[in-house]
Amino acid sequence: MAISPSQAVRNVPVPGSYALDQSHSHVSFTARHLMVTKVRGRFTDFNGTIAFDPAHADRSSIAFTVNAASVDTATADRDQHLRSDDFFAVEKFPTITFVSSRVSKKGDEQYDVTGTLTIRGVAKEVTLPVTYLGEAKDPWGNARAGFETDITINRRDYGLVWNAALETGGFLVGDEVKVSVSAQAVAQV
Repeated sequence: MAISPSQAVRNVPVPGSYALDQSHSHVSFTARHLMVTKVRGRFTDFNGTIAFDPAHADRSSIAFTVNAASVDTATADRDQHLRSDDFFAVEKFPTITFVSSRVSKKGDEQYDVTGTLTIRGVAKEVTLPVTYLGEAKDPWGNARAGFETDITINRRDYGLVWNAALETGGFLVGDEVKVSVSAQAVAQV
């Protein structure tokens, strides 16, 4: 049975508890390289839960965990370096986490989600600008909701300080890293 576009997406948020669907979600990052280009990467192993109450944003919450060793930049040597003590130190700090402490509504589909982001054992409070993308039922009758956010962090704030000076001036790796999350989550019954 085909679902028309008007039946598929409901823009009216529905309160509920959701589990992240890793196969339909994406966690990626971008950082400057040689100060002239950007290197893009992603994490392939992550999970999370979302409690979402659009009528009472303060009752909403997010908990998100990334397996740091799942970093993937499509270059094996670079990925190994990122897993090393120079960067994520995955043997000592296997996960990157975000746990919200408060959620506030900023617009019809816009929320500020404040919480603790922990990378390499360093915990800092950040606010994620989260967009609610809507809700749909999949072909098996499961309710799904979509969310996305982008944030730029300074990697040095989290102990990722390794770098190499260039003969022409500047450094190999930029300090600012843009992190993007596109999350599709399945309602829990």
